[in-house]
Amino acid sequence: MKSKRLGLILIIAALLLTAAAIIIQKKVSDSPYFFVQVTDPQFGFIEPENGFEKETELFEKAVAAINTLKPKFVVITGDFVQLQGDSSQIAEFKRISAMIDTDIPVYQIPGNHDIGQAPEQKDIDRYISDYGDPRFSFRFRKTNFIGINSTLIKANTPVLEQEQFDWLKNELSMAEKAKQVIIFSHHPFFIKQADEADNYSNITTETRYKYINLFNEYRVNAIFAGHTHSNGFLKAGDM
Repeated sequence: MKSKRLGLILIIAALLLTAAAIIIQKKVSDSPYFFVQVTDPQFGFIEPENGFEKETELFEKAVAAINTLKPKFVVITGDFVQLQGDSSQIAEFKRISAMIDTDIPVYQIPGNHDIGQAPEQKDIDRYISDYGDPRFSFRFRKTNFIGINSTLIKANTPVLEQEQFDWLKNELSMAEKAKQVIIFSHHPFFIKQADEADNYSNITTETRYKYINLFNEYRVNAIFAGHTHSNGFLKAGDM
């Protein structure tokens, strides 16, 4: 009798612990959180003839702020350096990036200064050697975060752009049950309005709508971009 009673107590205790774990997990998954986007640190941009001392100062301040704020993760949306392939600029960007606390994941995607204005496969291979994968996709809690190589889109590099488009569409299809979907891109798809004329900073009209239609189809909530060195907030439908 005692062993049966003890067994029943243990089962009840296990059920209570399981229920408590489910409640705690739900509270954690529903609790607010934030991430940090950093863009265009662009070592060598401010005073090209004088190195990158000012960029070092600014990026170190940014990293110190990140370590104080302790976001769930950081995304760097391109133009790490001014000169593609410059070993000293790359080394300084990587040195300071490595100062971000190791318990804060860092994701990054290339800008046109990192991979070239019209990248070929050799440019992508060089980028991978210097920095790692030029795109990413992960789920955090109930949101899918996807980072793309927007320079392929801007340059409309036929084979490489289509290969990434197919990858992106597949990632979006797998994210259909996500509560939110957020895209990271170096280039903004448009600067002031979705039907604006083509310019240096936006994605060309024909290609722009190819992606806007895809994002609308899969209910993308937001796109975070860089490139323009200025702040902006725009809407296209519900995105």
